[in-house]
Formats: sequence, structure tokens, C-alpha cells
Amino acid sequence: VSSQVDEYLDKNQFKDVFCPDEILHSSFHYLELGGKRLRPAVTLFSCGAVGGDPSKALPAAAAVEIWHNFTLAHDDIIDQDEKRRNGETVHVRWNRESKETYGWNDSVSNHFGNTVGILTGDVQQGWAVAKLMPDLYYSLGIDPKIALKLTYQLGFVTLTHLVEGETLDVLYSRTNLANLNENMIQRMMAKKTGALFQFCGLAGAMIGLNTDDEKNHIVDSLSNFTFMCGTAFQIQDDILGITANETKLGKPVGSDIIRGNRTIPLLRSFSKANDSQKQLIQNTLGNQSASKNEIDDVINLIQDLGGVDYAKDIANSQINTALNLLNSVPDSKFKRLLSSWAEFMLNRSL
Repeated sequence: VSSQVDEYLDKNQFKDVFCPDEILHSSFHYLELGGKRLRPAVTLFSCGAVGGDPSKALPAAAAVEIWHNFTLAHDDIIDQDEKRRNGETVHVRWNRESKETYGWNDSVSNHFGNTVGILTGDVQQGWAVAKLMPDLYYSLGIDPKIALKLTYQLGFVTLTHLVEGETLDVLYSRTNLANLNENMIQRMMAKKTGALFQFCGLAGAMIGLNTDDEKNHIVDSLSNFTFMCGTAFQIQDDILGITANETKLGKPVGSDIIRGNRTIPLLRSFSKANDSQKQLIQNTLGNQSASKNEIDDVINLIQDLGGVDYAKDIANSQINTALNLLNSVPDSKFKRLLSSWAEFMLNRSL
């Protein structure tokens, strides 16, 4: 899947389109750093699982990967992250390169890095919605009603869900833990992460069945399957942010704590903590100057109070529920690939 998507997104064909060079290189930066290509994979698998030709869904698979990269470029600015996939984030790269190339001071270079990151995301969003999705019709002859429906789903429905989730994430990071509950965190995750995965199942199934009816029962089953796997993926991501090896994770362990991210493991642990433990969590959470020892103490507390195990149980339950949705899909190698994909979402270590 990775090679198929990367070949379809050949950098050479955009040299005269994505200008200047900062935008060209940034548009491919995260692609070139690697990534698991989970979203394109499940798009193609969903198409094949309903009897379609997965190659017909390749523009949509490429679109969701570029769309995902657009959200990363913007999210890294919002979260002030410096690392992504063991490399520099887009805005940090151009902050550094502008200093080295032009000798600009910190303030000017930082602004330029953020500017390139924002504009890169804008280009990628347009690329996904206005170039790749129309390719379904113009390059592969997919029914234009399907191409239009999916363009609407990605460019408006998925976008509004994602923006809601991202906004809630920022708001919650400034909200007292005592004023949050698990349903609020689940809703935020569903919007921020689950929505794009849901689109993957929707797009693959609609293309494979040659229908523009998103309420078709098999389309509905697959879109809900990928949605539930997507929310489980986010829970696992939050667990890995606490327990993973930093080299594998590609970013600092404990970075969610420094940013003040509200997660299910954290919320569960806070509800079980005594007064002194709650004070430690509150003093460290979102504290940019917190020491490594303080961060490690909170990480250990989250594990000791059962937050990680509790989150694992929720993720496991969601994957099991998702797998049941595949019962309406005929048996095939693609259905088995979907099942394996779901298991990987739960058991991955990076």
C-alpha cells in the first residue's frame, strides 16, 4: 500500500506547481519521513472487501494520506511539537533552515517556520480535496455522483468534525480535570481521530459497491468499523505516549503530559488518586518547565493507579465491537486484511 500511494504521489509531477521550494519540500516532508499509511490501507481494503477493485480507490487512499499530513502540519504548530516520526516537524525545520540560510533572528525565523507550516497544510488540504478526489472521475471514471459525494464528505463533513475535535482538545487542555468526564474525552477523540478513519471505510465501500448511498448497510457497517478502530487507535496512541520507547514513538515520551493533553488513562488515574497524588498531577500537567523526574512520577502514577490498563480495556472492547460489524461483509482476503488491520491498531507498539 505504501509504495502504491507513494508512486501515485510522485513528487516530480508537482515541482512546477508547489512553489516556492519551501512549500514543495514541506508538502512531502512527512511522507518522506515514513509513516504507517494506515488510512490509505484501510481505504483500499474496504473497497476490496465489498468486491471492488482496490486500484479504483487509489485516488481516495492518496487523498486521505495527504489530508492526514495536512492535519499533522497544523497540529504540530498548535501543540508546539518539535519532532514527528523521529524527524523535525515542518515548522521547526523551516525555523532552523531560515536561520541557517538567511541569518534571521529567533523571532523572525520562528514566525517564518509557522507560516510555512500553515501554508503547507493549506496546500495539502486543497491537493486532497480539489485534485485527488476529482481524480476518481477524471482519471478512473468513477461515477461523478460518488466522487462528488465523497468530496463533500471529506472536504466538509470530515473537516468540521476534525476542527471540532481539535478545538475541544485545546480547550480541554486548559480545563480542570475535575470538570471533565470520560464521555467528553471520547467525543473529542471521535471527532479529532475517528472521523477521518470513518471516511476511509465510507470511501472504500462506496467506490467498491459503485454507490453514492452512504446509508447502504454494508457501507454503514464498514464506515462504523473504521470509525471504532480509529477511536481505539487514539486510545492506544495515548497509552504509547506514556509507555512506549521514545525512539519507536518518534517523539518524547510524556509530551502529552507537558502539553496538558487530557486522555482516558490520565482522567481515570486522576479519579482514583488521593489528594497529594492529584496535586502532583495538576502541578505537572501542562507545565512546560516540569522536570523529567516530575513527568516520570506522573507517568508511574498513571500506570500504578490503573489508568493504562483501564484504557486498554476500553480500546479492546471497541475493537471487538468493530470486528462484529464485519459479519455483514462476505469472507475474502480483504476482509481478513481488515481484521488484521484492526488487531494491529490495538496491539501496535509505535
